[in-house]
Amino acid sequence: MQLNLNRTDTQSRQSAATVDQGLRSYMIRVYNYMAMGVGLTGIMAYMVANTSLINLFYSTQDGATTGLGFLVMFAPLGFIMVLSFGINRLSVVTVQGLFWAFCAVMGLSMANIFLIYTGASITRVFFVTAIAFGSLSMYGYTTKRNLSGMATFLFMGLIGIVVASLVNLFLQSSMMHFIISVVGVLVFAGLTAYDTQRIRMAYSVADGQAVATKKAVFGALSLYLNFINMFMMLLSLFGSRE
Repeated sequence: MQLNLNRTDTQSRQSAATVDQGLRSYMIRVYNYMAMGVGLTGIMAYMVANTSLINLFYSTQDGATTGLGFLVMFAPLGFIMVLSFGINRLSVVTVQGLFWAFCAVMGLSMANIFLIYTGASITRVFFVTAIAFGSLSMYGYTTKRNLSGMATFLFMGLIGIVVASLVNLFLQSSMMHFIISVVGVLVFAGLTAYDTQRIRMAYSVADGQAVATKKAVFGALSLYLNFINMFMMLLSLFGSRE
């Protein structure tokens, strides 16, 4: 009996070690995809902003958005919808390709920040965002508290931000813009912790290579969106204008 108990205990520990090692490897893949996606977005935005390509998307005189600029501004929504509803049917290569294309197009849509804000303030806010994001994501990964109760509140906050932002396109209210930015920072901060825990809980040692890769890419997309939106909200609050 003692021998059987020892054998069972050993097997349980080996199983737990396998899951822990697999989870760690999986999360590293998620963060690597997310970090490379942010890097690709930054490179694309900087390259476009510092070449004549910027004239295709934005007027360098008054900052007005061109027709092509509006197209690349809303194009990422299409990528998100395709990935969200088709990820189970798409191949791994297609999912990865769509993710990189999405990040590149996001860079095109964000090139105008270099026309609005100083390079120093963009860099400063980026590092502040990175520190805040890292801390929040680490909390979501390590906490024993179940954060699923935050989901409804955060989703309602996200919908409110989208609706208020659309309304403010017509009102052009600086006060409303400030409120949206403050609430946005709080919502995406919460989403960062919640999504990290959700991604962690979605891991399964039984997943095949293809399924695990798709999960990693989709998880990276969630964290990427939280990072970019938090960055843009903080930039609107603390960025120094040109």
